[in-house]
Amino acid sequence: MDLVLYHPLKSTPFLHSLPSTSFSRNRPFSTKWSKTALPCVCSSKSSTLDAPEKNLCQQNEGRRAIMGSFLIAAAAFCLCDVAGAASTSRRALKGAKIPESEYTTLPNGLKYYDLKVGAGAEAVKGSRVAVHYVAKWRNITFMTSRQGMGVGGGTPYGFDVGQSERGNVLKGLDLGVQGMRVGGQRLLIVPPELAYGKKGVQEIPPNATIEMDIELLSIKQSPFGTPVKVVEG
Repeated sequence: MDLVLYHPLKSTPFLHSLPSTSFSRNRPFSTKWSKTALPCVCSSKSSTLDAPEKNLCQQNEGRRAIMGSFLIAAAAFCLCDVAGAASTSRRALKGAKIPESEYTTLPNGLKYYDLKVGAGAEAVKGSRVAVHYVAKWRNITFMTSRQGMGVGGGTPYGFDVGQSERGNVLKGLDLGVQGMRVGGQRLLIVPPELAYGKKGVQEIPPNATIEMDIELLSIKQSPFGTPVKVVEG
């Protein structure tokens, strides 16, 4: 069905030789060292080392201990960062609900959380954008551009950013896409005044807060006034 903009949706050790021991009832305990045994030059008990050599060994051991401590600390720090990012990424991929406390709240009451920050162009007022969206109320999807996805992944919804001032696009969606970059995905918590207000619409009651999941697919700079053809899947 073809629609225009007037749409309800307007992360090698040393080897130490041990003495070979033999026990006998007829002879006393004896100890013989292997001819291939090598003394450990770093042993503080070695009688073959003089004082300077002992000090040098102790200094080397101290340096190794300090370096080992630094490496352990750095590894722990990196693992914490990676674990945190992996946890957020896994949570998002599994579709787990993001706590509202992690959202950023704008002065107008709109709350957003970036699941993924895009690397493309930024959506600003006057940009013509194409997005995929899923709109939910009480965790029930009531409208989506991904309906009948098939191979193409549904039909994107297009509009000019800033058109909510004319009532042609849902205010929450219009304001929520601003600042996003192409390739990004953002969650929105839209208050009633930026959604369907006191009147509601169809199954959405008055003064209802809705949630949206939007993905910015593309941006084309365009002046206002040119209708954007929207095909709902």
